Amino acid sequence: MFTIGLYILVFILLIMSLIKSRKKTLLAIKKAWKFFENILPLFLSILFIIGIMLAVLSPQFISKILGKQSGIVGILLAAVIGSCTVIPGFVTFPLAATLLKSGAGMPQIIMFISTSVMVGVITIPLEAKYWGKKVTYTRNFLALMFSFIIAFMMGVLIR
Repeated sequence: MFTIGLYILVFILLIMSLIKSRKKTLLAIKKAWKFFENILPLFLSILFIIGIMLAVLSPQFISKILGKQSGIVGILLAAVIGSCTVIPGFVTFPLAATLLKSGAGMPQIIMFISTSVMVGVITIPLEAKYWGKKVTYTRNFLALMFSFIIAFMMGVLIR
């Protein structure tokens, strides 16, 4: 019901914007559509990957490797997986929700989210080229440490 309310609000605001300045509103709609076209292939590919992953990996398997009972091993595995992925934040969160529904534990998912957003193992060569090796490795190390701190703190707070 809340979603329907938001759609109605957006529609009303769009009509008001069209009344105020038709030219600016149409320009904004065109820009938004361009952005949507640019982001759609990435979003569809991620949905495709999630679909294949959920078809191949059973909820029991996900629960076993990333579930609450997986403990520190699951957190470490989530750190490795998250650190090696290059996924934008807007895709990471739906993926994390899907993994949670499939039986993953909260600290493990928090570790996955924070490392996938903050740590970039795959992008180290590019980062090092622009920032230098010392800064790159320091940033990634600190991001990994903060990810562990966040995962453990949230694991304690959410219990």
